[in-house]
Amino acid sequence: MQLLHIDSAITGKQSVSRQLTAQIARAWMASHPGTQVDYLDLAAEAPAHFTMDAMAPRTGQTEGLSEAQQRENAVSERLVRQFLAADVVIIGAPFYNFSIPTQLKAWIDRIAQPGRTFRYTANGPEGLAKGKTVIVASSRGGMYSTSEAGRAMEHQESYLQTVLGFFGVTDVRFVRAEGVGMGEEAKAKAMAAAAKAMATHVQAGAANQARISQVA
Repeated sequence: MQLLHIDSAITGKQSVSRQLTAQIARAWMASHPGTQVDYLDLAAEAPAHFTMDAMAPRTGQTEGLSEAQQRENAVSERLVRQFLAADVVIIGAPFYNFSIPTQLKAWIDRIAQPGRTFRYTANGPEGLAKGKTVIVASSRGGMYSTSEAGRAMEHQESYLQTVLGFFGVTDVRFVRAEGVGMGEEAKAKAMAAAAKAMATHVQAGAANQARISQVA
């Protein structure tokens, strides 16, 4: 089994999402000791923002590519291969300005490739990255899930659920630590709730992967 562990928080050791992804990865490894882990730190090695140089190979252009186009295509190719090879993906996604870090968005832009992670058919789009389990470590300084107004401002979990679903990933799970910026007591409660959710989602994700292996 192959696990891809992704962090995107810019705050280093202070990051709640990094703490959570590390805990999720350890929990998964404890129940699946033979798992091969690939680690990607998007704060340390983020792909450049999507440009026409990166876009050119996806338009069908295969000849006459410039050095910049070849270089950007190599980055996208490495990242999409890494994603497609993973059975389980752990994503650290802190809540920045009502959405996700730009580094994580840049990664998504690189792996969103027609013919690789999705395709268009006569019946509409079809995701091609099926059979994966994705566990997202979601951290938020405030409370956004407990009110209609808060949910309207949230473009973090909702976006990831949508884009991963577009890629064909139906088993997307969220381990959420919410309100971590509202004092030590609130943070402690958030981390306790996240730990409880983590145990549940790791167990359920493992069961999902077992079912997939049996079918395969």
